[in-house]
Amino acid sequence: MGERDTAAYWDGVYAAAAVERTWFQRQPARSLAMLGQAGITAADSVIDVGGGASPLAGALLDRGFGDVTVLDISPAAIRLAWRDLGTRAGQVHWLVADLRGWQPERRYAAWHDRAVLHFMATAADQRQYAQALDHATGPGAVAVIGCFAPDGPPDCSGLPVARYGPADLGGLLGDGWTLIAADREEHRTPAADVQPFTWAALRKAGQAPGPPAHGSGRG
Repeated sequence: MGERDTAAYWDGVYAAAAVERTWFQRQPARSLAMLGQAGITAADSVIDVGGGASPLAGALLDRGFGDVTVLDISPAAIRLAWRDLGTRAGQVHWLVADLRGWQPERRYAAWHDRAVLHFMATAADQRQYAQALDHATGPGAVAVIGCFAPDGPPDCSGLPVARYGPADLGGLLGDGWTLIAADREEHRTPAADVQPFTWAALRKAGQAPGPPAHGSGRG
């Protein structure tokens, strides 16, 4: 699907009540745990790709994070998230874009993705995902990704999906990323079905730049 068709498709999905979406969760416990294991703190910038109506942005604000961005292809998803955050919505940076063609204007210390990558079912989509991730992160950045495990469902929300183990994610992102933590989640949907998820935290090669040295200018 093209960007416009994809956005319209997901707007339709989000038109349903939140509890009817198979990926619905009340608390982003696994996301927070994986970010913590990767060493991400409230001083770091975080982008939640495909964040839509996820509760993660609010949970990060609760923990003192001051640089939080949410990207989603669906304007309807962004509106839901904005509504749920109420007066705190203005503390979050909101981006409506198709990740496959997105050109980041800055870099982030942490990239978070729960249930977007597995919808990148073609080799072309996967390359574009990896490129967006690379452009949106600098040396030493962390990527936390949650996606369907190899024994997960072959489709979701009427679309085919790709499935990954932790090593598969490392292979997809390339040699510039090192796996630093992995986990498995048995996600229970609102219909009580179980969806196995792979979780992985990976670190980008290189060292993040430190603060400028003081007193190094000419006097």
